[in-house]
Amino acid sequence: MSLLFTDFASWQAHCEATGQPLFQPVLDYEVEQKGRAEADIWPGLQRAYDVMRDAVKTGLTEDMTSRSGMINNGAKKIAASPVTVLSPEFKQLITRALGAKEVNSCMGRVVAAPTAGASGILPGVLVTIQDLHRLDDHKILEGLLVAAGIALIIEQNASLAGAVGGCQAETGSAAAMGSGAIVYCLGGTIDQVFAAVAITIQCMLGLVCDPVAGLVEVPCVVRNASAAAIAFSSAQIAIAGVDPVIPVDQCVAALGEVGQSMETRYKETALGGLANTKRGREIEKMVLVQDVNILPDEDHE
Repeated sequence: MSLLFTDFASWQAHCEATGQPLFQPVLDYEVEQKGRAEADIWPGLQRAYDVMRDAVKTGLTEDMTSRSGMINNGAKKIAASPVTVLSPEFKQLITRALGAKEVNSCMGRVVAAPTAGASGILPGVLVTIQDLHRLDDHKILEGLLVAAGIALIIEQNASLAGAVGGCQAETGSAAAMGSGAIVYCLGGTIDQVFAAVAITIQCMLGLVCDPVAGLVEVPCVVRNASAAAIAFSSAQIAIAGVDPVIPVDQCVAALGEVGQSMETRYKETALGGLANTKRGREIEKMVLVQDVNILPDEDHE
């Protein structure tokens, strides 16, 4: 950031010394990076949140069938399911996160927060928490800035990319951003916000990135839904005052260490895990055949 924070401890120390809210140093960073006035930053944040909300709506109202066929309107099926396992609010969270990610898999418009592969998590989390607590858009935009600050620090000390640190770095980071934003938006303390991040990382640690056929569809879409659920549970645990025991900066360090030690086949290469199952390989062959069939015939050009 503009104050060159490289860890959560420095961010917290600055805010406690100055009395600034958590989002302010991130806003200052945006102003510095973009060379614009603060008044110009808020409309950009609003546009990003509008795209997130649109993705949630699109995923639940339009046809979400991916070219591979692996994604087939899952969010709408969950929303319409006659068998109820979850509370209505929990079910909404799941359908929104899954639906927004389906928009990405079907080549729709999303906000990569922090990546396209994790693009359903923040929309599902923020839209749901706004509905539950009747928060205004400005509070959600402040939460987006807090989430961005969380991502910046994780990126510096570990990774946000599945190709570098596995899915723990991608959906795990997005879930951590979401849980921290929830606690901030609900008036939690800095300690509670960062505890939510720590707890989320602890829950996501070790998750591999193993996309079937190399596509960001299976298991990525359902992981967006489960990561949104972990964001909510972590936020609830943290805002109740439960101590994560391991400080947040040490959790981030662990995230980086696990990512570095993870074998290459578990880092978005489609060489291991679910991508290397019998069915995964069958799908891979079918997808490759489809891709070949749509290429122009050189003899008829």
